[in-house]
Amino acid sequence: MTKPTPVPEEPTPYHIYDIQDVAQRLDSNLEDGLSSQQVTDRLQKYGLNQMSGNGGVSPWKVLFRQIANALTIILVIAMAIAFSAKDWVEGAVIGVVIVTNATIGFFQEYRAEKTMDSLRKMASPTSRVMRDGNLAHISTNELVPGDILVFENGDVIGADARLSEQFNLEVDEALLTGESLPVPKTLETLKNPDEPIGDRINLVYSSTTVTKGRGRGIVIATGMQSEIGKIAKSLIESSGDSKTKLQKSMDKMAYILFFVAIILAIVVFAVNKFKISSEVAIYAISLGIAVIPEGLIAVVTLTMAAGVRSMAKNKAIIRQLNALEALGSVTNICSDKTGTLTQSKMVLTKAYVPGDGFYHVSGAGFVPEGQVIRLGDVSANELALSGSSDSYKETVSFESMSAPLRRMVEVSSLCNMAILKHDKTTGEWMGVGDPTETALQVFATKVGRGRPELTKESEDNHVEFTLHAEYPFDSTVKRMSVVYTEEKSGKHIAYMKGATERVIETCSRIRIGDREETIEKPDQLHQMISHQVELMASNGLRVLSLAYRYIEPQLSETHPDYWTREQVERDMVFVGLVGIYDPPRAESKDSVEECHRAGIRVHMLTGDHPATAAAIAREVSIIPPNYSPGKEGPKLVMTAIEFDALTDGEVDALEELPYVIARCSPDTKVKMIKALHRRKRIAAMTGDGVNDSPSLKIANVGIAMGMAGSDVAKQASDIVLTDDNFATIVRAVEEGRRIFANIQKFVLHLMSGNVSEIIALVIGLCFADSSGLTVYPMSPVQILFLNMVTSSPPAMALGLEPINPLTMRMPPRPPISGIFTLEIFMDILVYGTLMGGLALINFVLVVFGFGDGNLGRDCNSTYSTECDLVFRARGAAFSCLTLLILLHAYNCRSLREPQWLPPGIRNYYSNRPLFWSIFLGCGLLIPVLYIPYVNTDIFKHQYLTWEWGIVGVSIVIFLVSSEIYKFIKRKAMKEDVVLVDNEKDAY
Repeated sequence: MTKPTPVPEEPTPYHIYDIQDVAQRLDSNLEDGLSSQQVTDRLQKYGLNQMSGNGGVSPWKVLFRQIANALTIILVIAMAIAFSAKDWVEGAVIGVVIVTNATIGFFQEYRAEKTMDSLRKMASPTSRVMRDGNLAHISTNELVPGDILVFENGDVIGADARLSEQFNLEVDEALLTGESLPVPKTLETLKNPDEPIGDRINLVYSSTTVTKGRGRGIVIATGMQSEIGKIAKSLIESSGDSKTKLQKSMDKMAYILFFVAIILAIVVFAVNKFKISSEVAIYAISLGIAVIPEGLIAVVTLTMAAGVRSMAKNKAIIRQLNALEALGSVTNICSDKTGTLTQSKMVLTKAYVPGDGFYHVSGAGFVPEGQVIRLGDVSANELALSGSSDSYKETVSFESMSAPLRRMVEVSSLCNMAILKHDKTTGEWMGVGDPTETALQVFATKVGRGRPELTKESEDNHVEFTLHAEYPFDSTVKRMSVVYTEEKSGKHIAYMKGATERVIETCSRIRIGDREETIEKPDQLHQMISHQVELMASNGLRVLSLAYRYIEPQLSETHPDYWTREQVERDMVFVGLVGIYDPPRAESKDSVEECHRAGIRVHMLTGDHPATAAAIAREVSIIPPNYSPGKEGPKLVMTAIEFDALTDGEVDALEELPYVIARCSPDTKVKMIKALHRRKRIAAMTGDGVNDSPSLKIANVGIAMGMAGSDVAKQASDIVLTDDNFATIVRAVEEGRRIFANIQKFVLHLMSGNVSEIIALVIGLCFADSSGLTVYPMSPVQILFLNMVTSSPPAMALGLEPINPLTMRMPPRPPISGIFTLEIFMDILVYGTLMGGLALINFVLVVFGFGDGNLGRDCNSTYSTECDLVFRARGAAFSCLTLLILLHAYNCRSLREPQWLPPGIRNYYSNRPLFWSIFLGCGLLIPVLYIPYVNTDIFKHQYLTWEWGIVGVSIVIFLVSSEIYKFIKRKAMKEDVVLVDNEKDAY
C-alpha cells in the first residue's frame, strides 16, 4: 500500500466539547470503537501514527562505514602502489576487490540495520483500543482519529485523546510542558478554546506516560497532527550506540592488525636494505593484505543479524545488540512467576469464610459455569483432593449463601477492573484485564453477580452499585480498594482486596456469620487465619484477602475524589480468603532443569505468599522437592521483608542467595541484582511493571514481558518477550551461547588463515632471484583471493552453525574472557603455522626438491620460460593453502571434538551452507589455475600437473595432524561440562 500523505486539518479545540459531541464529530462509538472498515479508510486518509522523517537507517552512513576503515585503507594503498608501478592488472583486481568488499559489507550491514530497525518497531509501545466491540492490542503507529484508547498506570499514551473515562488518572507531561509533577486529569468540559496545553486537563497527549490510575479516551490527533508532532519532536527511545562491545573490540583488533601490517612492511624494507622498488613495495603490501581478515566485520554483522532474526522467530525481540552478547554469559535468571513460569490462566478454586470454613469452586478457565461447594473445616490433603472428591456435595446457591460469603462475592465482583466477554462468533469466553482480577470476576459471574450485573441498569432501570473512587493496586502497598454507592441504602461502601498481611493491617473487625467482631490488633487476626492461609498456599494457591466497610464522605460529594486512600483503607471488616490457582506452564520444569544443566541458577521473585511460591517452585524444579524451611543448609525461600532487612554484608555472607523471594517488591529486585553483581554474576531480570524498570536497567540483560508488560518496562529492557514464557528466555540464552561460539569459530578460521599467509610470506623473504630481489611464494592477488573468496564464505557459514548439543551443558562463559581465549590463541597459531608451513613446503619441494632451484629473474610480475618453475611452485602453494583453508572450516566447527573421524565425519552435511561454500571454493580453484592469462598474468602462477600429488599428501598430513592435536587437547585440557545427573548436583 502506497504511504498516504496525511491530511492537514485545522486543529479543533476538542477540550471545549462534551465527549458525546467529540464522538459524533469523529463518527465513533464510545463503547464499541471503530469498525475495521473505518480503520482502513482513516489510515488511508491520515496515514500512520508516526513522526515524519524520524530515525530510520541511512544507507549513506552504512556505506561510509564500509569505506572509512583500516581494512579498506590498506587495500586502497595497495591499489595505488600497483598502479604507480604500472601493474595495471593487479591494481584493477585490487580495485574490484575493494568495490566487491564494500558492496557485500554494505548490503549485509544495511540489511542488519533494517532488521534491527524493524524489530525495535515491533518492541515499541503498543496500544489497547476498542475495535468492532472488542479490546484489541495494536501497534501504536496504527492508531487513527476516532479510536477508543484504553490505558492504565505505566502505559505510554499512543496519541492525543479526549478523555471519556478516568479513575485517579495522573499523567507525566514533562515532555510537552516541562512540568515535573504529574497532571491529575478530569472529564470536565472546559470553556476556553485557547487554554494552554498544560491546562487542558481533559486531554491526554501522545508519548506522555500514565503515572497513576487508568482511563479511556477517544483519539483526536495522530502523527504530525498531535501536539508532539506539531513541535516535530520524536520521543521514540534511541537505541544508543549502534555498535556493540563485540563490534567495538573488532574495530580495535582491526587497528592493531593495521599496526602489525606496518611493522611487517618495515621488516620487508629492512630485508631489502631499504631499496624500495615497486616490487618490494608490492611485497610489503602483500604482507599487509595477509594480516587483515577483510571479511571479518561483515561476517560478524551477518552472524549477529541472523541471530536477531532467529530470536525474533522464537518470540524474543532484541532491542539492544549488547544483550545478544551478554546472554551467553548469564549465570542467574531472576524470573517472575505469574505468566512467565505459569500459564497466567488463573482460576479461583478455593475460598475460606470465618465461621463457614472452606468452599470449593468448580469449573475451569474463563467459562462462568461452576458450582460453589461447601467443604467446612478440612485438612491440607482433603483440601487438595476436594476438586475431585465426591464426598462433598453441599452445593451453595447465591440465595442460600451466608452473609459473609455474599459479601465476598461482592468484593470479588466490584473491587475489580477485569471484563469478561463472550465472543458470539467463536462461542469462547475471554478475560480482559489482570489475570487475578479475571479469576475473581469469573467466580462472581458463576453465581450471577458479575460487575456488569451489579453496576448497569436492569430492566426495571435499577442500578445496585455506582462507582465513586478507585485506588488501584500499588506494588508498595499490595492492595486495591474502591468506593461504591449502595443505591438501595444510599450508603457508601468500600471494598478491598490484596495480600493478606497488607489487608489485615487495615482491619479492625472480622465478619463471622451475621455479626462483626472487633479485632484488638492485627496480630490477633493474623493468628486466627494464618493456618488457613498456610493450608491454601501449601497447595500452590495464590491467597488474597478480602475486606469491606461502610464509609462516610469526608468532603463535598461534588468532588470526584473526596476521600484519600488513607481515609478509605482503615477500619476495614475482614470477610475471608480466596485461593487462586495458576498452573505452571508445561515447559517450565524442563526449561528450569535445562538451566541447571547449563550452570545457570534460576530465582523466582514473586509477590505471592511464601508457601504458594515454594509450592510452585517445587513443581518447576527451582527448589528441591523435599526442601522445607526448617531443613539444614542455605535458606532457599525468603520473604522480601527478611531479605530486605539484611545488610549488604549479611547478604554477601549468605552461602547461597535465596532461590525464591516471596512478597517481592521492585526494591527487592534491585537489591537482588546488586547482590548478584557483587558476586560477579551476570544476571538476567524479567519485569512487566513501571516499578520494574530500575531492576531491568541495572540487570545485565533486562527482559520485559511483551504481552503483560507496561511500555515503560519495555523501553527499559534489552529484550522483549512476545509470549511472556520462561522457556523463551532459556532459548534466548541458548541462542546467545550459539552466536558467541560461532563467532569464535569463524574468527579462528579467518585468523588462522591469515597466520598461514604471514608464515609463508615472512619465511619467503629468504628466497631471492638472480638479481637479489625477494621472490614471493604467493602474489597479492592470490592472497586477496584466499581472504575474500576462499575464507569468507566458509566463515559466514560457520556463523550460521547449528546449536551444539553440548552448548547447554557448558558453564556460562566468563564475560572477561572475550573471544580470544588462550585456547583460541593456541589454535590460531598451531593451525596457521601448520597450514602456512605445508604451503611453503609445497613451494620449496617444487623449486628445490623436484626442480633445479632456479628462481629466475623478475618472476614476481612477469611470466617467462625462465620463471615457469617459480610459477608452478606458486600455483602448488596457492592450491595447497586454498584447500587447507577450506577443509580447516570443518576443524573449526568444534575446538576439541574430532571432525575427520566418527562421529564428526557423519555430520559433514548438517551445516549445508558450509558444505556448499567449501564445494564452491574447490570449484573456483580450477578456473584460476587453468584459464590462460588469468593464471599467469593476474594470479602470477601456473597450472599444476604432477604437483597435485604433493598437494594431496599435504592435505592428508594436515587432516591427520589436526586430529592428533585435538586428541592431545582432549587429554590435556579439562572438559568444561556441567554434570547434573542427580538431585544433589542440581541444587
